[in-house]
Amino acid sequence: MPRNQFQRMVFAFLTVIVTVHAYVFYSLYVVNGSTLMELNGTTSVLSAIHQQGGVYMLGRYVPIYVIVIVEFILAYCLEVVMGSPCSFKLACKIFDPRKNHPMIFESAIICATVGLMCPAMSFLAAILYYPYYAGFDIISLLANWLKLVCLNFPFAFFTQLFFIQPLIRTLFKLLFRRDIQKRAELEEQMRKENTKPKDEIGAIDNLMKRIDEIRAELEQEQQNLS
Repeated sequence: MPRNQFQRMVFAFLTVIVTVHAYVFYSLYVVNGSTLMELNGTTSVLSAIHQQGGVYMLGRYVPIYVIVIVEFILAYCLEVVMGSPCSFKLACKIFDPRKNHPMIFESAIICATVGLMCPAMSFLAAILYYPYYAGFDIISLLANWLKLVCLNFPFAFFTQLFFIQPLIRTLFKLLFRRDIQKRAELEEQMRKENTKPKDEIGAIDNLMKRIDEIRAELEQEQQNLS
């Protein structure tokens, strides 16, 4: 897990890079691929996009890389401002990172992040890809938003939980392995220092109890002799 603001920014950067490319592929190929090929009379999605002059966004057709850049900026800002801090707070309300297993706590953070980011990014997508050529209607916008949430949420949940987050955490550990190792050693040293006095106090308590027992036995023997 990230420990400082710089590490959080790097973690969010890696997450958004992988997530945005996955969503663009999912949207263009899985959700709209058949429609694009049918409308343009091609046998591949890329050919259909090239033939129509790009991907429709904000009333015009733009190249795919523009879609990736725009969604990356929006997703990164949302992740840093809302997704990462709010998901951690929500997970802490249910689980205690000091008591619960790290896998359980990290899974709770992932679920909370998906629950926050999926509706937010789907709403932005509904605005970006709204068919403005047919006129604007708020009811249609909300309907498109609900449709996108229903399409994106299962994909977001399973890819984040089983693919994207495990991959990002592995990359993060490789990038910051020295810092993680030093922190683990420091935490282990602090744990030993915190437990050592308790062990010594416990040993002293046991010794005092044994002294009291021996004193009581000697007093009992003296009473018997007298």
